[in-house]
Amino acid sequence: MKALIAMSGGVDSSVTAQIMSREGYECVGCTMHLFNDDMIGKDISDKCGSSENALDAKSVTDSIGIEHYTFHYEQQFKNAVIEPFVKTYEQGYTPNPCIECNRCMKFGYLFEEMKKLGCACLATGHYARTAYDESTGRYLLKKALDETKDQSYVLYTLTQYQLEHVRFPLGNMTKESTRRIALEKGFANANKSDSQDICFVPDGDYVAFMERYRDKHYPEGDFVDRNGKVLGRHKGYVHYTIGQRKGLGVAAGHPIFVVDIDPVNNRVILGENEELFGREVVANNINLISVPRIEKDMRVKAKIRYRHKEQPAMVTQIGDDTIRVVFDEPQRAITKGQAVVVYDGDVVVGGGTIC
Repeated sequence: MKALIAMSGGVDSSVTAQIMSREGYECVGCTMHLFNDDMIGKDISDKCGSSENALDAKSVTDSIGIEHYTFHYEQQFKNAVIEPFVKTYEQGYTPNPCIECNRCMKFGYLFEEMKKLGCACLATGHYARTAYDESTGRYLLKKALDETKDQSYVLYTLTQYQLEHVRFPLGNMTKESTRRIALEKGFANANKSDSQDICFVPDGDYVAFMERYRDKHYPEGDFVDRNGKVLGRHKGYVHYTIGQRKGLGVAAGHPIFVVDIDPVNNRVILGENEELFGREVVANNINLISVPRIEKDMRVKAKIRYRHKEQPAMVTQIGDDTIRVVFDEPQRAITKGQAVVVYDGDVVVGGGTIC
């Protein structure tokens, strides 16, 4: 069976290629080139989607003895990931570009390449698992066995067709065992560190990136309280996100936090920590995996950001493309633009964008 291996140049996808080859698949490696240096304006040599990482991936495929392709998706990535990222911040929300990259790039464009190359499946280095439920006839997305590395949250947009044709060889492994295989095989990237930043924001300064990208400066405005009283000046509302305390520069005599963002009037609303807590989340652009539709209230555990510890909740589908999640206990800093993902045990029920 022929398999296309998505290779970022990192250790996880390299070991994925090794495992798939060892299991008897006829493997073809591929790397997405997502941006040029002048597009980002910084040193991006160690980032997913860069030229150097394509070379790292090629060195691994050469050592394994499989083909390698580099697909140039610079314009597609700009349209599908970068532009929505910037627009979301400009709307006063906080985006998760990794989710969009998975949806549009890895499991969109690469799936088309998979079919063109006559491959039966696409394998990636994500820490997650798939299964097939014979009782429902549905493919499932499950958490990784090592929950400290689990990436199911950023994969909730996978469709039934994609789940049927995707392979996650690392889903039953720990990061330590993955790196051990890379060292044993002598891969040049065996000790390469994991990327923590957004790939196209190499220095972590997303506002500086946005200003380069838009060729504009986001103007200062007012910090205000809930009643509209001016508390100080902010340096541009895109600098702030819900729950932020540091870097406000407002002397209130006690801790205050960003509790809302008003992009229309260029205001950032400050308030008390207690104002950040809420129990209810409404999300649209939903994708359901374990069920075709949530027909009645379902007890689940849910998380509202990647690093959020999932919490007990009730999920209800309130429209064709909308769900409501009500947590048992109030959650801090529910943020528009992030995803809420709901779980039944280790199975992903589905998720959507918090609106």
